Amino acid sequence: MDAQRAQEICNSNTMANVTCNGRQIYIEHVDQERGLATIHPLDEPNNKQNVSITNLIEQ
Repeated sequence: MDAQRAQEICNSNTMANVTCNGRQIYIEHVDQERGLATIHPLDEPNNKQNVSITNLIEQ
């Protein structure tokens, strides 16, 4: 995924189907300059992680 699309999904009121390493995730924040996204698995809202935007896949 590219940074612009990740930001669009993050700002959207509609839930997008996005995965990271095979798990469905929610994008909390996007740092376009660093190419990172703060995410959490849908079933673990307290398990926040910073990952490369390139690891995110929109289904």
